[in-house]
Order: sequence, then C-alpha cells, then structure tokens
Amino acid sequence: MRIAVPNKGRIHDPSISLLERAGLPVVDGADRKLYADTVDPDVSVLFARAADIPEYVADGAADLGITGLDQAEEAGHDNVEALLDLEFGECRLVLAAPEDGDVETPYDLEGKTVATEFPRLTREYFDERNIDAEVVEVTGATELTPHVDMADAIVDITSTGTTLQVNRLAIIDEVLSSSVQLFARSDVVDDEKTEQVRTALASVLAADGKRYLMMNADRENLDAIRDVIPGMGGPTVMDVAGDDKVAVHVVVDDADVFETINRVKQAGASDILVTEIERLVE
Repeated sequence: MRIAVPNKGRIHDPSISLLERAGLPVVDGADRKLYADTVDPDVSVLFARAADIPEYVADGAADLGITGLDQAEEAGHDNVEALLDLEFGECRLVLAAPEDGDVETPYDLEGKTVATEFPRLTREYFDERNIDAEVVEVTGATELTPHVDMADAIVDITSTGTTLQVNRLAIIDEVLSSSVQLFARSDVVDDEKTEQVRTALASVLAADGKRYLMMNADRENLDAIRDVIPGMGGPTVMDVAGDDKVAVHVVVDDADVFETINRVKQAGASDILVTEIERLVE
C-alpha cells in the first residue's frame, strides 16, 4: 500500500509526525526522494505536492493520501473518499473583497470578476447562488489581484485572516471549512490494510489530550473513588496480590487530571501515577 504525503509546506511535518506516532515512521529519509519505505514492509510513502495528491490517489499511483479537504474538493474526483479528519491544518476558503470597495455581499459580484486558485469550488459557489461572476484562475499572490485591477474579489485560503487584513481585504463569506484528512480510493476503502492504517492514525488522535491514571486503594473505598472519576466509562479494577487492596486504572482528559487526583486522594486512593497515552484504540 502506498500513502501519498505532502512533500513540503505547512502540512508536511505534521503528516510525517502523525505517521511516526501511529507506528509507521519513514525509515530511509525523504530528502529529494519521491518514494520512501516505512517500518511496515507492506506500506510505503509517496511524496507529492499537496494539490496533486487527490490525482495520485484517483489514478492509482497511491492508495491513500493525506492532504487538505480543500484540495480534494477542488480536484473533484468521484472515486476519492475521505476516511478520517486528522485534526490539523484547519483553514477556511473564503470570499474576500477590498475593505473600501462596493462589494459587500456575494450578490454584488454579479457581472464582476473573481480571482482564485480554486476555480472549481468558486464556480460551484456562485452557480449555487445563481450569480453570474467571471472566475479567473491565478497561481499565487491571489490577494494582490484586486489592487492591480485584475479582479473585484478573490476566493482564497486563510487560517488567521492576517494576510487578508494586511492586504486590506474583508471576508464576505465562507466557501469551505477545511482541515487535513486521510483519503482513500473507493476500491481500497474496505481493504484490511486501509482499515489498519485508518485505525492506527485514529488511535493517535484519540489519545491526544488524554492521560492514564493508576492508583491503589482499599477495597472499602472503591465505590467512593468510582463516584469522583470522570473517565471514559467505568475504571478498570484489579485485585492487588496478597492484600485487601485494588488497583484502579482510568483514562481521563488532560483538563480533569488536577481535580481528579485531589478527589480520588480524598476518597482514599494512594500511589497515584499519571502517564501519557501514545495511542488509544476505541
């Protein structure tokens, strides 16, 4: 199985890091290489431009791909399916126009020009609203086009909105909310290896923001401890050999650790240990 991963840019390092945390680290480096092996002999990585990854997956050059939802939606391949939101690379595709201009709503662009690197999504956006706007495809520096009389507005990606503000552009509407996701070609969605990769990545995401608490307690205090634990379902309780004590294990949210420790201690717990969780298969 081949996984297409961005070869550079802001989502390259998080993608490689996620694969590593999921147990699929690249073993022979990625510098100036198109392909790389992982520790699993059945899984390799293909490095490509983020915008090209949906095409690689659709055409069979890769089976899975990690890229932004915006890129996949722009490509528009019917045989590429989103399997898992990887919860990073959040951004928005927005419609924006000069702050001091006369474009205040999408309908003000009737008969006017919009520049974008996402022509397919932009045309769909205006078609859905029955707005006759001319869509002009550009590559790079989209935010400059209204200031050099190339366009009346733009559709562009933004994370914080800072670049738009610097270029005196105001957001009029949101076209698409995007994040980095795991995609698969339709004919491999149900494959065992696909599910193994999806589960491995999902287990890393599920573990984020969680801690594993272990503690000992007298059996007579078990009910009181159970009452103050906010964990995932009930705690795991095990007998401690040679004593009338039990070991209590539970997963809790990061934000609840401080208060939980104080509460279980007051309820009779001792020898409390808190550890990080690398992966959590739900």
